[in-house]
Amino acid sequence: MASVVMADDGIAFDGVMAQTAPLGGAETAFVALAEALAARGHHVDARNRCVAAVCHNGVHWAPLSEGVPPACDLYIASRGHRVIGLVRQARRRLFWLHNPAGYLKKPRNLWPLARYRPILVTTGTYHAATVPRWLPCGGREIIPYGVLDGFRAAAPREAPPPLAIFTSNPLRGLDWLLDLWVARIAPAVPHAQLHIYAGAAVYGSVREPRMDRVLERAGQLATHGVRRFTPVGRAQLAAALLGARVMLYRGDPGETFCLSLAEAQAMGVPGVVQALGSAPERVIDDETGRVTTDDDTFAMAAIAALRDDELWRRWHLGALGRQSGSSWDSVAARFEALMG
Repeated sequence: MASVVMADDGIAFDGVMAQTAPLGGAETAFVALAEALAARGHHVDARNRCVAAVCHNGVHWAPLSEGVPPACDLYIASRGHRVIGLVRQARRRLFWLHNPAGYLKKPRNLWPLARYRPILVTTGTYHAATVPRWLPCGGREIIPYGVLDGFRAAAPREAPPPLAIFTSNPLRGLDWLLDLWVARIAPAVPHAQLHIYAGAAVYGSVREPRMDRVLERAGQLATHGVRRFTPVGRAQLAAALLGARVMLYRGDPGETFCLSLAEAQAMGVPGVVQALGSAPERVIDDETGRVTTDDDTFAMAAIAALRDDELWRRWHLGALGRQSGSSWDSVAARFEALMG
């Protein structure tokens, strides 16, 4: 058994919250990896901005303000440069990146990288390409996120009604999607609906006016078949995906993995995306959905997915057969292997 410490200085969350409340992709991944490492027999301490100490699913959570263990076998610093050096004596030190890495060029980020030389862990080919080649580090690894088991157990099903779904950050193309839905997609598919599961609470406590505006707009488009839902926990989200016919998501240069697309694909929900950010890594073009290059082809692919049962079934079965994703246990094994 090895001692593992994980630290994150983003929003407040813990393992209990992950079971009952909606979380963003990076937070979901942090909890899932911590619990998978604990399930593999390691002693795992997680430190972040959680409100109080708690032990859940084998992981010992505590606020950063209470300090961190002085030493461990594997230290995983997540997201923020301020946590890279918190554990002074780590046999192996990783810096787990979740966002495009251009921000690491700033002097305040370079100093801890140069001093501690962590192994940089990214989540995919697109993500890895955002890391400057000259950045000081102790090595580089690509380890994609896993997909929770609750999203990996779907069975083949009959074509659902024309219901599209959006489950990502509203600031990543939702306004654009609403424009295209109202102007092109909904008029071509009678009775089509677009269900939106998104909200500011998932992405932090600071209110973002642009997010409020796009969500308010979505709430005013009921006559166009748009329904806005508050964010839900993972089990409820999986149930919602079972009833969806297609996930519509433009993609975004700031999206380094897109766990929402990975979850939908694992559930057998075809995806229609554009070739932006990591979206093309999540959807296999013309096998589990469509990767498009402009608004016209996106709209046409969305309409086809909503109307054509034969096409939907082919993409649905393709997603179930090829897009179940990695289990978090196998992801944990790859992190474990970095201990040497």
